[in-house]
Amino acid sequence: MANQTAIEWCDKTFNPWTGCTKVSPACDHCYAEGWAKRSGHVEWGPHGSRRRTSPAYWKGPEKWNAEARAKGIRYRVFCASLADVFDNHGSITSGWRGDLWHLIARTPHLDWLLLTKRPQNIGKMLPDGYGAPAWGNGWDNVWLGTTVENQTEADRRIPRLLSIPAKVHFSSCEPLLGQLDLTKIPYGNPIGNAPSFMDALSGRIWMPKGAPDWPIDPRATVGDRTYVDLCRRLRWIIAGGESGPGARPMHPDWARDLRDQCAAAGVPFLFKQWGEWTPGENAGDVISGYRANATWWDNQWLFGTTNMADPEADWHDEPDLYRVGKKRAGRLLDGVTHDAFPEVT
Repeated sequence: MANQTAIEWCDKTFNPWTGCTKVSPACDHCYAEGWAKRSGHVEWGPHGSRRRTSPAYWKGPEKWNAEARAKGIRYRVFCASLADVFDNHGSITSGWRGDLWHLIARTPHLDWLLLTKRPQNIGKMLPDGYGAPAWGNGWDNVWLGTTVENQTEADRRIPRLLSIPAKVHFSSCEPLLGQLDLTKIPYGNPIGNAPSFMDALSGRIWMPKGAPDWPIDPRATVGDRTYVDLCRRLRWIIAGGESGPGARPMHPDWARDLRDQCAAAGVPFLFKQWGEWTPGENAGDVISGYRANATWWDNQWLFGTTNMADPEADWHDEPDLYRVGKKRAGRLLDGVTHDAFPEVT
């Protein structure tokens, strides 16, 4: 279990324990479950017990902290890549999670990125001030994030994430399995059944223009939206396609939409990867032979094959995607590498 990582958005990974259970479509082809099967380290799923990592392994973050302090830098630590810190499985004791909070408190030169698919559990599992400081408005070295692969999960998870104070809130939209609008998250029907929405990128609540007045005076009307209140916001978006066996394609427009939403709101955007599938423009002329292709039609993927050596195949043209493998697919979105991170003080 390596501490060094090739994950583009962090410097280190740390797993206080290993094991998890699938909870949504993003989990269908879980790389961590594949690792567990290959290694035999832990049994996956609801009936498998989580397994705590070794005392020697737990010493790693304190070494990184000392190194970061000496260099005058900060390391971003993804916790946990082979588990979920906010998993409520019965085999995870409160002592395990308490030990993790103590470790995080002892490593102030590390930024701990806690990414979860279970944001509804965060509030129940935060430190309470016994042994580690109380959570309060969040710790300076902890970023809270949630995975959202489609609009259903965005609508469900993002409000739960943002209900908890944190130094940085972020979202990983990987694997991106559908179009996302992070500016239109349902917020409730507070007045006369008129809907309200959360713009999770700008941190504003809005109602459709012409809806009944909100109790707080509207701050602005822009286009068809009347902005009526403020809320917490996402300060970083990661997006990427799926890799590995059974990987599903990601439509280029889904990634572009997120990029453009972030640009409009001034939110840092990191495009992690295309995954196994990529547009023809990224495939490169060295690709030859027959390759699986995917075309988005009538809200579903249609699959076939393309002879990449055929000059009449027009495989450089969208919207078709081609399965060429993660390495060949690369990270360019419309010819640009997006590697933005939030600025923290």
